[in-house]
Amino acid sequence: MKLHIFNPEHDIALASGLSNFTAPHAGRQLRHDLGFLPALWAEADDAVLVDDVETAERMVRRKKVATRQFVDKHQLASLPVTRIEPWGWNSALKAYLLRQGVSEGLLPSDSTLEDIRLLSHRRTAAELLPILQTEGTIGKAMECRTEAEVSEKVAVYGKAVLKAPWSSSGRGLRFASSADDMQRLSGWIRNLLASQGSVMVEPYYHKVKDFGMEFFSDGEGTVTYLGLSLFHTENGAYTGNILATEKAKTESISRFIPESLLLSIQENIRHELGLLFKGKYQGPFGIDMMAVTSSFGSFHPCVEINLRRTMGHVALAVERKLNPENDPDLRHVMRILYSENKYQFTIKRI
Repeated sequence: MKLHIFNPEHDIALASGLSNFTAPHAGRQLRHDLGFLPALWAEADDAVLVDDVETAERMVRRKKVATRQFVDKHQLASLPVTRIEPWGWNSALKAYLLRQGVSEGLLPSDSTLEDIRLLSHRRTAAELLPILQTEGTIGKAMECRTEAEVSEKVAVYGKAVLKAPWSSSGRGLRFASSADDMQRLSGWIRNLLASQGSVMVEPYYHKVKDFGMEFFSDGEGTVTYLGLSLFHTENGAYTGNILATEKAKTESISRFIPESLLLSIQENIRHELGLLFKGKYQGPFGIDMMAVTSSFGSFHPCVEINLRRTMGHVALAVERKLNPENDPDLRHVMRILYSENKYQFTIKRI
């Protein structure tokens, strides 16, 4: 039996680096309200860990999702679990599962968790970018370890995006283009340098379209491409995905980026990250990308690497269930909304 866990606070837990970590209220509520999500991709004999079994069962009935065994933390020690598949692995999750009586043999070693944390640093994306550069692509990122280095890069780029090395979606980003901006952000920069050791600085690009590619690493050197993710954000935070066939999604993106370039980048990612992740990371991951308007190129191939399951993986799982015949004309939009003091997962045909 595999045990699936939706722990959306994963990125914040990684940023903290703590085993004894308490997620902020929003993260705890998201986990409570949408803990049923792994039922969308879990197999028939799997179990899904949730905060509230009754709420999860009610949600899958409402969404007409195949019923799965939902369990709470009090049942963990007695389950015949052979493998655990969370949204993402971090030290806080391991410590929590140990406290609930889960066998340490089912959990990653501390050295594996440290590998995952280091690979999740935005430095990984910054180092991958130059390797992916080819005609038609754009993108650079620099890791700065002093406030003076940050100011220097902002001056060079003219308008820049400052990013925390570890942060959750939509958080840990600031924009700067002047000395006044740097003065306003000085406290934030100093705090990041003290807590995370550096600040990532990137040129600001005019975005035309957000999208991503979803992959799976077997941990032995092979990375498998799973599909495209066409997603929406508001103020940097995820709001939803378009559900469509791969052909339809590719045609949508190819209005901005040639399909041949997409395929080339996909193969380069599989090769390079297969080598990098060998012996260090097994599991799903996604790479956020964007189409941009620039005289130097139209395709930023690696805005961010998410070393965990993503909403793009969720979208691929839902698409397979909604469109088993691969109808090219069938499209849906999948959203996560916050309404009436709760998070809601919705799917509508478009």
